[in-house]
Amino acid sequence: MDNNIEGEEVEFRKHAKYFIRFLHTLPGRLASHDSTRVTIAFFAVSGLDVLDSLHMLTDTFQQDICNWIYKLQVVPKPGERGYGGIQGSSTFDVIGTPDSCGLQLYRWGHLAITYTGIAVLVALGDDLSRLNRRAIIEGVAAVQREDGSFSATIEGSEQDMRFVYCAAAICAMLNDWGRVDRKKMADYILKSIRYDYGISQHYEMESHGGTTFCAIAALELSGQLHLLSADTRDKIIRWLVFRQQDGFQGRPNKPVDTCYSFWIAATLKILHAFELTSFQANRDYVLSTQDPTVGGFSKWPQAYTDPFHSYFGLCGLSFLNEPGLQEVMPSLNISMRAYRRLQELQRNWTLLEEGLAAGNGEVTVHIE
Repeated sequence: MDNNIEGEEVEFRKHAKYFIRFLHTLPGRLASHDSTRVTIAFFAVSGLDVLDSLHMLTDTFQQDICNWIYKLQVVPKPGERGYGGIQGSSTFDVIGTPDSCGLQLYRWGHLAITYTGIAVLVALGDDLSRLNRRAIIEGVAAVQREDGSFSATIEGSEQDMRFVYCAAAICAMLNDWGRVDRKKMADYILKSIRYDYGISQHYEMESHGGTTFCAIAALELSGQLHLLSADTRDKIIRWLVFRQQDGFQGRPNKPVDTCYSFWIAATLKILHAFELTSFQANRDYVLSTQDPTVGGFSKWPQAYTDPFHSYFGLCGLSFLNEPGLQEVMPSLNISMRAYRRLQELQRNWTLLEEGLAAGNGEVTVHIE
């Protein structure tokens, strides 16, 4: 491990302003991502959180963001199938659209949007009181497939490790697994470990850094990391450590990419092996993708910046203990400050449930 890291400086204020711009409007080249605007908001809000710059958003604007996410919440009516969650777009809520056009049939929660939406609310200090937690957890259980994997939505979606992670993160954040079958989920993950001990997106596919994170984080969040034998754990660590060139690559024989300074590093952090990597080489690569003029990070030097790589670049630097950045909780991919706030919410939910079970009409809870 490198103890004394030197080199280029992080452009804190420029990165903060970069994220704020994405909270107001999307550039034309990202117009096709409008249906996943909640996820872009997650990168921007969480990026500001890691930069310790949420104060640059007015209280009114922060509340507007929370209200917008709640407007995207979908709650099934009694007797309807479990499609609860948060949707990625307001497309299906167009005012004045007649029911006969059929748009309502496609209003359902999306696991990735639900996960990132909840994470934004927590980062902004919301108490989650307007979330229908039961509908969300039932929505997660409704998209679990027979093999233990999850699809993003109740219809018309792929099922793979990405959504296994989103499901685990949602249940962990809401402290409720409902009817989700954690054992089947773990079996799916273990069966996706490949011959080289990376973990694939789905059975018989290529090992990948992003889905290895999804799998390992899901095991930790569900309390099942112990299912990995010591030998398997060591071999997964070996595969991860070998992904470092200067920065990290996602697969063998691929170029390094800024985002893997999160995906690979976070997985190694969960497995308590991040110290086996070169901190200096990692930092040098991430900062080589920084735009010192307008802010943001790109996947490669001299490439276009985007909020995805900008956020994960900052997370990678946070893992390196970069001064001025907030600590990141690896498995939930939120700041430790947001995580501690979430833990306080969970304790209050538990107190409330225990009080109601005991028949006590008055239960006092508090949020710091």
